[in-house]
Amino acid sequence: MPASLPAFKSVALIGLYNARQSAETLMSLAEFLVGQGCSVMVESETAGNCGLAQFPIADYAQIGAQADLAVVLGGDGSMLSAARHLVAYRVPLVGINQGRLGFMTDIALGNMIESMRQLLAGRFSLEERTMLDAEVMRAGERLVSTRGLNDVVVNKGAVGRLIEFLVHIDGEFVYDLRSDGLIVATPTGSTAYSLSSNGPILQPKVPGFALVPICPHTLSNRPITVSDSSCIEITLKRAVDARLHFDGRPQCDLHEGDCVTIRRAEHTITFVHPPGYSYYAMLREKLHWSEMY
Repeated sequence: MPASLPAFKSVALIGLYNARQSAETLMSLAEFLVGQGCSVMVESETAGNCGLAQFPIADYAQIGAQADLAVVLGGDGSMLSAARHLVAYRVPLVGINQGRLGFMTDIALGNMIESMRQLLAGRFSLEERTMLDAEVMRAGERLVSTRGLNDVVVNKGAVGRLIEFLVHIDGEFVYDLRSDGLIVATPTGSTAYSLSSNGPILQPKVPGFALVPICPHTLSNRPITVSDSSCIEITLKRAVDARLHFDGRPQCDLHEGDCVTIRRAEHTITFVHPPGYSYYAMLREKLHWSEMY
């Protein structure tokens, strides 16, 4: 038992599913945390798929009510899922990278134990990340209401034809756009799909959203950044086949006349960063800036 109480007394573990390496890593982490005086719970689907039934099993509501910290083992997709489930409970997240790029998973797998030791000793920084709320209205009725951390995407479906839609911001007409779609990205999401569509990178503290057209038919239609206090409305004008995606997950098919309304979510999600974390150093590493070829 450590001499002093850990900074996070109750820790929830959330991991990749159906991966033997994840099970072994999570077991090692759980045993370390218990040895440091923490109580450990394992998210129910993680426990079922990774075989960690010897620790208390909790659903997201129980994690939200009991955990001081959620440790996510995986990639950015795992962090996105955990953020959507836990944002309303204000449980902070820290990520251990077992994915590919890992813009949101700060801790390298090889440094897991030492980094967690530092966090438990109180050596960490906190950062609030903005999230999005979106709803789809059809003929005056709410069809979908959802929340995400990265982005909302309205795009063409399987048919492959351009779609056409109207964009209003705070009730003011902005443009009538024919394109493959439109990305509305948070600063966190600016390094995801938005980045691959030539959108700007927004530092996480920037209070804005990036609107990034996907292959616009009018080549002068460029990405813009608007205040995150804005209400963004996307109304489908012509859409043989259009869809709504949220954080890369399909939400629903869209029809002509549907209106997608996007706002800043009421709650933010808190990321816990280990000592030495730098957003710009992360960008240099992940995007290979300043490298000599």
